[in-house]
Amino acid sequence: MTDLDAATSERATLETAPTRYIEGDGIRFAYRQLGPSTGTPLVLLQHFSGNIDAWDPAVVNALASDRSVIAFDNAGVGRSTGKTPDNVVAMARDAVTFLDLLGFSKVDLLGYSLGGCVAQQIAPEHSSLVRKLILVGTAPQGGEEHLLAVLEEAFSHTEAPDPRLPLFFTQSAASQAAGKAFLDRVYTRKEDRDIDNGSAVTDPQAKALITWCATPDPEHALLRAIEQPSLVVSGSHDTMLPAGNAYAMFKAMSNAQLILYPDSGHGALFQHHSLFVSQARAFLDA
Repeated sequence: MTDLDAATSERATLETAPTRYIEGDGIRFAYRQLGPSTGTPLVLLQHFSGNIDAWDPAVVNALASDRSVIAFDNAGVGRSTGKTPDNVVAMARDAVTFLDLLGFSKVDLLGYSLGGCVAQQIAPEHSSLVRKLILVGTAPQGGEEHLLAVLEEAFSHTEAPDPRLPLFFTQSAASQAAGKAFLDRVYTRKEDRDIDNGSAVTDPQAKALITWCATPDPEHALLRAIEQPSLVVSGSHDTMLPAGNAYAMFKAMSNAQLILYPDSGHGALFQHHSLFVSQARAFLDA
């Protein structure tokens, strides 16, 4: 990155940052980089069906106030080329390719939902690369998932302005209000928005998530192989990947902390964004 690019990134927000591209291993990755170039970069691994503009600016911009934050589209997602894999192992391989292309020798990972599965796959295999993990609204191998049922329920709410409102938030007035505020924030960017690739992304991603949770790991071998400090976060009423997953992960991991947010669903980090950012920053800075 040039000095001009670095200065642009430091001033940018998720809503204003230019979408950049880097290519390798047959994939042209789209990404945005925010914040100062000092310290350990925080790389965001996105949820099922999500792209760069599905992240909440209130979370990303606040995290980038004192560290480099990179949001990117993995292979086949958004403006990145290639084919979206139908398994977590291949998704992790592609994400590591992206990190290698950027020349990072040490990163922190924030994996949300499906991205949290990818982060779990990367961390033990690349222990020298990954310093710390934040795992939000996710599940271990063999964990509990209700992806298809929850999606069907969410899309049945035809009165909702966006399926993420019933999908990510509870039915309480407070949670719904937080959800509407979240939607206002994610649609703030009008120019150069990321693109939705539809079933070419969602079909293989659904298979990957369902297969991950259907793969038994009764001894939690993968989780026990993760030695990095980890922060496990869940909403109290996450219907897609229930909070019991977070507790199981916390118990199995050797160096994990657990946070459960009240009256919140799969989008707990967006509903409680100020608290989440303060706790995430404290964890990363410790």
